[in-house]
Amino acid sequence: MTKFITLSIGFSLAFAAVAQAKPAEQENPKNKKSQPVQKQQVAPKQQVAPNRQVAPKQQVAPKQQVAPNRQVAPKQQVAPKQQLTPKRQIAPQQQRPMPRESMPTTKKAWKDASSTSEVRPNRPVVEPNRPEVQPNTRPVVEANKRRVDKTVRTFKPRHRNFRAKVNPSITSARFNQNFRIRNAQNWKGHHYNAFRTYRPQWHDRDWWRSRHNHIVLIGGGWYYWNSGYWYPAWGYDDSAAYYPYDGPIYVGSSPRPFDQVVADVQSILQEQGYYRGEVDGLVGPLTQEALAAYQSAQGLEATAAIDQPTLESLGVS
Repeated sequence: MTKFITLSIGFSLAFAAVAQAKPAEQENPKNKKSQPVQKQQVAPKQQVAPNRQVAPKQQVAPKQQVAPNRQVAPKQQVAPKQQLTPKRQIAPQQQRPMPRESMPTTKKAWKDASSTSEVRPNRPVVEPNRPEVQPNTRPVVEANKRRVDKTVRTFKPRHRNFRAKVNPSITSARFNQNFRIRNAQNWKGHHYNAFRTYRPQWHDRDWWRSRHNHIVLIGGGWYYWNSGYWYPAWGYDDSAAYYPYDGPIYVGSSPRPFDQVVADVQSILQEQGYYRGEVDGLVGPLTQEALAAYQSAQGLEATAAIDQPTLESLGVS
């Protein structure tokens, strides 16, 4: 019996071992088929954590940190501009009602109070305003004086039909090709260009007529007109060559004979005490001296000639 029992136990153990072996073998091919599944483990694909971690991109902390830019505290701090309190504090001037409680009641007390140093700080308040008024009033007065001078010196021609004649007491100049007006180079201003550039010219009648339209006999000599000035036409006529003044004589934009202008100038200078000769319409030595004295007194160039600034100053038109 014991052998039978042992055999049966052995067979049962063998069957059990075979039964266990079959599922193990069946599990092995499944495991083999599952190995590619292990290769298809999506673990690396699922490891998108580093890619999806957009923490550095979403960290807009540096963009949102606008606190230093928006802190406009130093610009809005207008403390230095608003600190005008020391200038606007006019405490010493506005605190005048303060001493009303202790105002003096007698004349002697008023004198003592006026001599004290408490009233002296108020005096400089009026003094700075005085120089501001003076420069505003002086130019107005000077401008008015100039206007009055211009209105007074307006002069209407008096000798429109005047004709100058030869004055035996005044000798005529002689032609000198190298003659130059004295000190003309020192006269400043474009109004004196005609005097600086003047050169005596000697030509015959045909030459003068071919170049100038206005050639007139004035005071015993022939003169030609050019750009407001009369010049001696040397050589035009030897029988009529009386030229007391060798140089240009200014008359203005119209070719008015200069003897009429000279007569008006002599009359004005005679009234003002500069000229003591006769009104002859000739620019002689006495007329030149009177012109130089008047020009020096008026601050003009002492040309001793009839020029544009002198006629404008005299008001002759």
